[in-house]
Amino acid sequence: MSESLRTISPVDGSVYVERPLASAAEINKALDVARAAQAEWRTVPVATRQEILRKAVAAFVAKKDEIAAEISWQMGRPISQAGGEVNGFKERADYMIDIAPEALGDYNPGEKAGFNRFIRREPLGVVAIIAPWNFPYLTAVNGVVPALMAGNAVVLKHSHQTPLCAERFAEAFEAAGLPKGLFQYLHLSHADAEKLMGDIRVDFVNFTGSVPGGHAVQQAVGGKFIATGMELGGKDPAYLRSDVNIDHAVENVIDGAFFNSGQSCCGIERIYAHESVFDAFVEKATDLVSQYRLGSPIDTETNLGPMVRASSAAFVRGQIADAIRDGAKALIDPSKFAANKEGTSYLAPQVLINVDHSMRVMSEESFGPVVGIMKVTSDEEAIALMNDSEFGLTASIWTADEDAALSIGDRLQTGTVFMNRADYLDPALAWTGVKNSGRGCTLSKLGYESLTRPKSFHLRTKI
Repeated sequence: MSESLRTISPVDGSVYVERPLASAAEINKALDVARAAQAEWRTVPVATRQEILRKAVAAFVAKKDEIAAEISWQMGRPISQAGGEVNGFKERADYMIDIAPEALGDYNPGEKAGFNRFIRREPLGVVAIIAPWNFPYLTAVNGVVPALMAGNAVVLKHSHQTPLCAERFAEAFEAAGLPKGLFQYLHLSHADAEKLMGDIRVDFVNFTGSVPGGHAVQQAVGGKFIATGMELGGKDPAYLRSDVNIDHAVENVIDGAFFNSGQSCCGIERIYAHESVFDAFVEKATDLVSQYRLGSPIDTETNLGPMVRASSAAFVRGQIADAIRDGAKALIDPSKFAANKEGTSYLAPQVLINVDHSMRVMSEESFGPVVGIMKVTSDEEAIALMNDSEFGLTASIWTADEDAALSIGDRLQTGTVFMNRADYLDPALAWTGVKNSGRGCTLSKLGYESLTRPKSFHLRTKI
């Protein structure tokens, strides 16, 4: 009898989903079926692929309310916010479908008398996608839709915390008439996921997760020559310059830090405020965070849900306690949040000052509802602090001076530079990171490059 996965809901600690894990025979069959289906799919015109995938997006969006409720029960996001993920799914999928003809079209390097020369992009084959729980559809759609549009087959292994998301993908593709075998999902143990990635029939791995998980992916594929795309998280900084619009910054920086209970790879985890605006920002930020409503995500009045599991909340509690022991000052009284309880997933939000980079809360990825704020005296100091991290996913600059934002952005070690916004993926731009935030990119025209291989045609037409 096969083992099973059990999804423990952070809402109330109940078992929300239970599914059997795939057997070795089922994994083997899935890969064989995927390769056979992809051999046919690669010959299907891009316009036909677009038509099918647009139907899949429509089928998915039609179930928005059901999907939102499942997100809340599986990983704890407030029901009032969970539906936004369906909107984001549609935005990204639509964009990648729309640009496919151009992105996948032949590249002509220029005329040369007597020759026809061009580069054609071919699909890789079978793409394995390993998706996380925190934004279960947004992280997965970055790979699933463009991989299929590019002519590949996809095998999705979703997090054990959010297994219904894989099933919702399959449901939408079936409703759209996607040929069987092109999209499959497998509920896998960690060991079997590594075997899947290492299988010779898998031609590319798209992984979103932790740094240790990224190293495991590299080891899993080490016996063959394939590429991997990895998004491994961050410790993203925000810098408020002296000319910042304080009210705009407070609303958006705090949302960027605490949305999804801080469980966002590109959420703001460090804030650097110029000394001239530090006090005003801290006062207004503290007031806003104090108004958060922590509670059951099923309650429509809640805007801060539980963390995904009690152990994650305990980790963040430990970071906060260590920082306070080392001299940090906590500005939020946890006792004002009735749902906040040790040993549970429910954790009060926290704002810390008097912090520095010797503290874990300013160097380790927190992935929770806490943020530290440091005072700086110049752009130079802010740049040095923003770059002082093992991660480099996004960084945001809050200023009225676009030239300053561009100048500072050029010096930041990061994949995306924001000005006056944060914690958002524009599908027209490459989603990428540096250092321990990963490698490769998804989304944009460039995102198609990792899902295809170039083939050059060099034809002498006159002899």
